[in-house]
Amino acid sequence: MEARAVARYIRMSPWKVRRVADVVRGRSVDEALALLRAMPHRAARVVEKVVRSAVANAEHNLELDRSTLVVARIAVDRGPGGGMWKRLVPRARGRADVMTRRNCHVTVVVAERE
Repeated sequence: MEARAVARYIRMSPWKVRRVADVVRGRSVDEALALLRAMPHRAARVVEKVVRSAVANAEHNLELDRSTLVVARIAVDRGPGGGMWKRLVPRARGRADVMTRRNCHVTVVVAERE
């Protein structure tokens, strides 16, 4: 049995979030949450929120025991438009540069330990 949770349109670069996601992949839920709370990265707050949501889905919808859950899969994908929104930044002499604001989707799947 698997439960999942998705956070979409996160205003953070996908590779910054992947750096945090790689740490918790395959760990038990309690261990993963403890690691995320101790991490200084801003992305850790986002991943922690999605893991908590997936655990709540597993407990409420599937009636699974929290102590047997592990982070089975965690994926960080680019958002719409190639994962970036383009904005113009004024520069000298009336010119403009393109600034890309990256975004991502985070998907967490928790399952019972085998």
